[in-house]
Amino acid sequence: MAPPPPTSLVLLLAVVVALLISPARSILRLGFDRVVPEGIRLDLVHVAYGDNFTKFELLQRAMKRGKQRLESLKAGAVLVDDNAGHQIQAPVHVGSGEYLVNLAIGTPPVHFTAILDTGSDLIWTQCKPCSRCYKQSSPIFDPSRSSSYSKVPCSSPLCKALPNSKCSMDCEYLYAYGDHSTTRGVMASETFTLGSTSVPHIGFGCSDDTEGDGFNQGAGLVGLGRGPLSLVSQLGLGKFSYCLSSIDDTKTSPLLFGSLAKMNDSFKAQVATTPLVQNPSHPSFYYLSLEGITVGGTLLSIPNSTVALKDGTGGMIIDSGTTITYLEASGYKLMKKAFIAQTKLPVDDGSSTGLDLCFSVPSNDSTVEVPKLIFHFKGADLDLPPDNYMIQDSITGLLCVMIMESKGMSIFGNMQQQNMQVIYDLEKEELSFAPVQCNQL
Repeated sequence: MAPPPPTSLVLLLAVVVALLISPARSILRLGFDRVVPEGIRLDLVHVAYGDNFTKFELLQRAMKRGKQRLESLKAGAVLVDDNAGHQIQAPVHVGSGEYLVNLAIGTPPVHFTAILDTGSDLIWTQCKPCSRCYKQSSPIFDPSRSSSYSKVPCSSPLCKALPNSKCSMDCEYLYAYGDHSTTRGVMASETFTLGSTSVPHIGFGCSDDTEGDGFNQGAGLVGLGRGPLSLVSQLGLGKFSYCLSSIDDTKTSPLLFGSLAKMNDSFKAQVATTPLVQNPSHPSFYYLSLEGITVGGTLLSIPNSTVALKDGTGGMIIDSGTTITYLEASGYKLMKKAFIAQTKLPVDDGSSTGLDLCFSVPSNDSTVEVPKLIFHFKGADLDLPPDNYMIQDSITGLLCVMIMESKGMSIFGNMQQQNMQVIYDLEKEELSFAPVQCNQL
């Protein structure tokens, strides 16, 4: 077997999304009066670009956010107070994320920045008059100043799709997140401006009461999950794609919808495709069938039950908002043991890094050999480059594995997806990926 390539520094991916739209050659009609472009492009840059932190420090900051997100992903429901002073059980959604998207809402359009989240569905922003709102950088949306604003009737499918709502005169919603943050308000319809194109009648939550610290990155949230409330579902474009480049790139990397969400011809020979799996207990998440992991030349003997989706629990999701990959405990322990056996370096306890498995690298070594890492999904093998699973702290010299242990669920994080085009085809229920230089797309 050929020696694996040397390790190098890995780049944190928490991304700001600057939105623009590609000219559409044809028009897709949705209903009687809505038209949207057949293809939409959003350009991505790292949210921490220009910040005065080392790459390892950026990873550590993102991991702190990721731990909170991990608990949200695993949670089922939380108890929250309703407006009448009673506690009710509300389904949990994720709500945080490593990406922001610049949008505009209303007529005339009001610009705002929102968290982009593949783990939830609802689109929402803070609205006036606001009884309890957090501070945001952009003006809070005032529905009374928009000529295109209307409330969604209780009979609307969008109102009925809300996991927790009540109707008297208006469709009122309550949306809860795993860190006990909540947003509540009325379900409404508005024109959203995507670049130079306006798309009318997008259902969104007009929030006048927001609690918690989970939304400070933006003025609301744009869900890209599987459910009918998400932006990808409401646009009706069938698929989306992203390609996440490295933090030190000055060029952007793309987030694509509809006809633009396709693999470049020059990369088609390297494309691997695996089925997307649905979980009725978590209908918004994108699950994958993980069948095995190879470390170096060793195919790990991971029991199927370790990564299988069973009774609504377990399984592996792919998530753009979680920084590193988390493996169910028994599978992680096997992977950790294989890395220790095959990496010819002293093991460090990693307590200062926040990561579990680190190695001490001699100060005079400029290159280090590390075991290969391959994720075997159903019908697709993903051979990761070292940059996508190893990172070195430039201060301590420690070389660490960017995978950690979890219980109840496994997550394929965004560090493992960098410099890879990932296409979610919701019509075919498939996920495709190929290694590419994202800043060249």
